[in-house]
Amino acid sequence: MRVNCPHCGKQLQINVKVEESIQKLGTGQKLKVKCVHCGNPFGLDKENAHLGDAEKARTVSSAASAGKDVLVPPSSPDITWLKDGVFDDQETVEDIPKALVLLPDIESKAAVITSVGKFGYQVEEAVTAEEAVNKMRFINYSAVFLHSRYESGSIESGLFHRYMRAMDMSRRRYILYVLIGPEFKTLYDLEALTCSANIVVNETEIPYIGTVLKKAIPEYELLFGPIMEEMRVAGK
Repeated sequence: MRVNCPHCGKQLQINVKVEESIQKLGTGQKLKVKCVHCGNPFGLDKENAHLGDAEKARTVSSAASAGKDVLVPPSSPDITWLKDGVFDDQETVEDIPKALVLLPDIESKAAVITSVGKFGYQVEEAVTAEEAVNKMRFINYSAVFLHSRYESGSIESGLFHRYMRAMDMSRRRYILYVLIGPEFKTLYDLEALTCSANIVVNETEIPYIGTVLKKAIPEYELLFGPIMEEMRVAGK
């Protein structure tokens, strides 16, 4: 499958792994990928994945209406790489965003993991806060979900939350940080700001976390997207 980057217009080859992730998306959900040419992220959904099939269907329908043979020949090969000398194996989109989910063994843990996965994230977990911090040092996560009871004691004293609060903003601004717990008021922006997070969710609303994310993530990207792009261009 090929798609064009909405930012730079370059054509990209989508590999099998990304295509499979797209097919698992729910209605209205998108998988975030990053253009290997300009470095800007953009969303892909099932509609993008079936553009080629839709185009062939329109051709077949038109031919059938005209009483012609509906046999559609294969498309001619793409040779846009001739000008730049860039082959398919160098322009393949492989950047599937990762999410780190840190929850204690509670009944609703599976619901959080399932909902996060439906938004196109590759979900990973960590048993201890030490393991989680170590993962953060070597892996670039696009989102982190932390339950306030993941560690013993208050969230303010927890190793992982202190690590996130101390993280340099050149990296922190690119991570969607979601706090979950019985003490939070869902989508209360002031509380999220006070806790150095992007979103807070009360654990009683975990069954609706998919809806919460569907509302909050686009708002987050709309607010911070242009700012982060300007900072990236400025090298900050």
